Parts: sequence; structure tokens; C-alpha cells
Amino acid sequence: MSTGTQPEINQDTVFETVIGLEVHAQLLTRTKAFAPVKAEYGAKPNTQISPLCLGHPGTLPVLNENLVKYIIKMGLATNCEIARKSIFARKNYFYPDLPKGYQISQFDTPICYDGHIDVTLEDGTEKRIGINRIHMEEDAGKSIHDQDPYNTLVDLNRAGTPLIEIVTEPDIHSPQEAYAYLTRIKQIVQYLEVCDGNMEEGSLRCDANVSIRPAGQKELGTRTEIKNLNSFRNVERALSYEVERQKQLLLNGGEVVQQTLLWDANRLETRQLRSKEEAHDYRYFPDPDLPPVIVTNEMLDEIRSELPELPHVRMQRLIDDLSLPEKDAALITEERDLADFFEELHKQSGNAKQSANLILSEVKRVLNERSLEIREFPIKPARLAGLIKLRAADKINSSALQTIFNEMLDGDQSAEEIANAKNLIQVSDTGFLEPIIEQVMADNPDEVSRYREGAKKLMGFFVGQIMKQTKGKANPKMVTEMVQKKLDN
Repeated sequence: MSTGTQPEINQDTVFETVIGLEVHAQLLTRTKAFAPVKAEYGAKPNTQISPLCLGHPGTLPVLNENLVKYIIKMGLATNCEIARKSIFARKNYFYPDLPKGYQISQFDTPICYDGHIDVTLEDGTEKRIGINRIHMEEDAGKSIHDQDPYNTLVDLNRAGTPLIEIVTEPDIHSPQEAYAYLTRIKQIVQYLEVCDGNMEEGSLRCDANVSIRPAGQKELGTRTEIKNLNSFRNVERALSYEVERQKQLLLNGGEVVQQTLLWDANRLETRQLRSKEEAHDYRYFPDPDLPPVIVTNEMLDEIRSELPELPHVRMQRLIDDLSLPEKDAALITEERDLADFFEELHKQSGNAKQSANLILSEVKRVLNERSLEIREFPIKPARLAGLIKLRAADKINSSALQTIFNEMLDGDQSAEEIANAKNLIQVSDTGFLEPIIEQVMADNPDEVSRYREGAKKLMGFFVGQIMKQTKGKANPKMVTEMVQKKLDN
């Protein structure tokens, strides 16, 4: 974003917010971007390094082929143009966790450019957000400031980990739009299986450029950058805070200064990190050790053929083909693994509506309570389908379904085995129910008369009495139909 002078501002000025996001996604490659070294999260500090990661003299980087493949997948999924030739550049700066003194990145020739994604906002409207570029780069190491009272510790395991940086156009105009965009980006990288999307572990990180300007003004205001936001909610909170801070600053005669900020999640405020760098501060120049990346039509066709069904397409298919409500389809397709689980459950049970209801109620409840991923859910779709079939056939009621579901969580019995063992199968035998209904009506002649005189609410009384007589085993739907027939006659 360019900077501009601010016009005269008064207390009645209405401001427009302008936000651009830079998202770094750590790729799920087995090895680093330019070195045959493992790139796994959680290893002991400084155990996943080599002379190449440290930039020792005489070492030469070799490009990880999957880095190129994964970024092209992302580019195609976000409607980007793919450059047939792009080059790597060195981004020069000093920091203790960057032992080489430079970071391999891309500058004026990103491999993906001029794309967009569409997001759905809270009010149901669609918003198109432009993507300026997606480029490849390597990560720096990690500085740790809170484990030693006197020293900063450096872990270089992350140095050289392959990243893609996704840079939007300044098309975002509220923190809520930023949240919707990040949610969609996380969905896409997870569906493509190029990144796990875990912000807490740092595999998805976001920097936000934010400025404000009087509504209707074309020139952009002076921007600030908020670095290393580690959750979607913190992005939303930080942007809301910074927008309000800039408004109050301008309304009180101050001036927004271009700078880099950190978000303090404990104090819920931004604070200055440093004055903002510009591109020339990094002295970019082409990396002399890496050849250009050439993308052929054959490569593009092959990668395009491997793309999965993307979340918004899958959501629409569930609505169109399975008649799921839009809200249910959106929740189910939020995560690829959850959507896969639903599709398998629907295939096994033959009942899309019941499958969706069970996942969005009982299954998600257990996932939240036990902090599980859907891959770890103890009941596989084939076994869970048996429970849905029992309910769809009216062999059990909703209360029995919950009882059986809870039993299935910690055992390996089928739903029918549990239902029989606990005597939960509903009685739908008219020959068994007929004499019980007649006896209840004979025992309550006054209620029968009142019902026939118009007190239709007494239906619940009769059904309750019969359920009591059968100890809850009678099929309430069948009981209601049989009682109504007798009373109406």
C-alpha cells in the first residue's frame, strides 16, 4: 500500500478501513526448502540442521520439488496466473535466528499472481478478495526470550522450512472480512493438504497492513503493519484495536506513523516493534546459486488433475445433491477430514440428513469435550451407520440413540447389540400395544370424554400413560397414531 497525506478531518468524518493481509503457510514437505533435512514440528532444539541450513561456505542450495508443486496447487486453487519462469532472490537482513544473513525468497517475479477468492460474510453476502501474489521462501529460525532470564535462546530447526506467502490486494474493509478471508485460506490449504493450518504451532501466520481514510477518498492513508498474529480471533481483535487507535489519533489532530507493531494479547493492544522497512532496505538481488523455476504446460496439467474438490464446491454439492441446509453443509465442509467422515457415513447409512444431524450434534460435542480431531474419533463411519439405521427405522427413540452412542464411544459393540443388551428397542407390535391402549382408555373415562369434547391436549396424557405401562419401550409415534384413531372413533 502507498502512503498519502491526510485531508482535513473533523469529528463528523466517516472513515473507511483498508486492510491487506500477508499469510505465511508452512508446507507439509518432509524436508526443508533447499536442504535434505527433516522439517518436522516439535523436535528437540537444533537437531534438524545442517551446514547448508546455516549457510556455511561451500554449501549450495537445492530446490525441493514439492515446494514448487504445492505452491502451484495453491495458485490454481486461488485463481492465480502461474508464471512460466520465476526466479529466487536473496532478502538480506541480520537477525540472530538467520545465520546466513539472508533469506531465500522471491521478489519481483512471484510464481503465482493476480488471483482471487470469494468469501461469504456473516450477513450472507459474497465478497471477492484479490490476491496480489503468492511466492516461495524459506523460514528463519526461532528466537526464544522467556526461557532464560539473561539470554535469548535460538532454535534453528525451523530455519529453511519451506513457506509460501499469500499477499492480498487492499480489498479488505473490516476485521470481520479479514476473519472470513483467513478462514477460507485455512480451508483451502487443508483441503489441498499442503499445510495443516495450525496457527498455534506457527504453521499458519498472518501479518496485517491496516490504514484508514475518509470515506470516498481514493488515496490510501498511512499504514501500520501488525506482525505474527497467531489466531484468527487475535487478527480480528488486533485490527479492531488498530483501526480505532488510528481514528482517535486523527480525530485528535495527530498523525499516523508508518511502523511495525506487535499485538499484545494479554493487554489487548498494539505496541511498536520498529519503524517500517521498505523493500530497498532488504537489498534484494537474484540468488546466484539457484536457477530459474520453469513451469511447463505438462506440469500444470498434471498438478491441475490432482486438485481435490474445494470446500465451496463441495458445500454446494451437498446442498444440491443431498438437500442439506446451507448452514449444515457449511459446517460439515469447514474441514476436509470432517467432510470426508460425513461422506463415508452417508454412504454407509444411506441417510444424509441423519448423518449430518449426528455429526453436528453428538460427534462434534465429543470432539470438543475430548479435544480430538475427527481422525481420532473412536467410532468409525461403518459402525456409526448402524446407529443411524436403527433410528431411521424407528427401532429406537432419540433418548436411546444418545445412550447407545455414549456406549459405543468406549467399546466395540454394534449399535444393535447395545440396544438389545439394554432393552432399548422400541415396541412397534400393534398386537402388543392394542390391549395396553384399551386398558388405559378404560381406566380414564373422564379424560376420554374431555378429549372427545375438544380437549386435544390430553393426547399427551394418554401417550404418557402408555409409555409408562410399557416402561418407555413403546414406539411413541405408533402409540400416538393408534390412540388418536381409537379416540376419534
